[in-house]
Amino acid sequence: MARRLPPLYALRAFEAAARHASFTRAAEELAITQSAVSRHIRTLEEHFGCRLFERSGRHLRLSENAHLLLPGVTEGFDALERACNVLSTDDATLRLKAPSTLTMRWLLARLSRFRLLNADIEVQLTSAWMDVDKVDFHQEPFDCAVLLSSGGVFPAEWESVELFAEWLIPVCAPEATVDGPWDLARLQAAELLHPTPDRRDWRRWLQAMSLDEQVLLRGGQVFDTLELGIVAAARGYGVSIGDLVMVAEDVAQGRLGLPWPSAVASGDSYHLVWPKGRRGEERLCRLRDYLLAEVEQMRMPAVERIAR
Repeated sequence: MARRLPPLYALRAFEAAARHASFTRAAEELAITQSAVSRHIRTLEEHFGCRLFERSGRHLRLSENAHLLLPGVTEGFDALERACNVLSTDDATLRLKAPSTLTMRWLLARLSRFRLLNADIEVQLTSAWMDVDKVDFHQEPFDCAVLLSSGGVFPAEWESVELFAEWLIPVCAPEATVDGPWDLARLQAAELLHPTPDRRDWRRWLQAMSLDEQVLLRGGQVFDTLELGIVAAARGYGVSIGDLVMVAEDVAQGRLGLPWPSAVASGDSYHLVWPKGRRGEERLCRLRDYLLAEVEQMRMPAVERIAR
């Protein structure tokens, strides 16, 4: 069945005029004349049999009918733009989404080296704070993403590979460990820093260590990212929970201390994911292989590892 739609150029003029509340500014954006915008709006008004704009002095206002029309038109143009971007993206560019702490602590430096080794591939990294890591490849302009996930269960239309598991471990300022690991009394007296508002990371670690009834979680500064908790701990404000992989280099270089050198598996892992059949899969595979090799080459702190 043929779609009974008004001309696309008229809808485009309407959307621009409505967004700017001005025929003049809409004309500038579309590189046409103001009279052309007016003609396009008249075409729509004749098509729908109603007025779309009302003038009050020098001001342009949307009519009630225009308010009903605008959201769907805007959504439609957004969808068209996303669809066109899939094919218009430069084949030499990978658009990657990743959590903010992973970006700062591990990924950014490795992508810099990846670019040096792969001059024909540009990686455009978007770092995003995500309480629950997620990506929508239909709605967001990304070719791939790194996500923290429990079990690595993803949609059937995605490819995925596990990069590394998350191991939770307490971290503090390096000078706080010059006398060696802490005992229980010192941990009980310490200011606990919480990198998650629900304190789940400390809770997981304490439960795995059978310390949840001996170390209270009340009080302490609460942050919304692992990164902020780690930075506060490094500056001597207390002891936070970190991820073993993401603190390894700071521990090795003396910027962080491990007051209780026991790491607990959270049950989550970081995965590189991408849609099946997406253009540029050869580039994605090169990035995948590079990141896996980087994980293999890492020198980890010598700590006890405890599976939950």
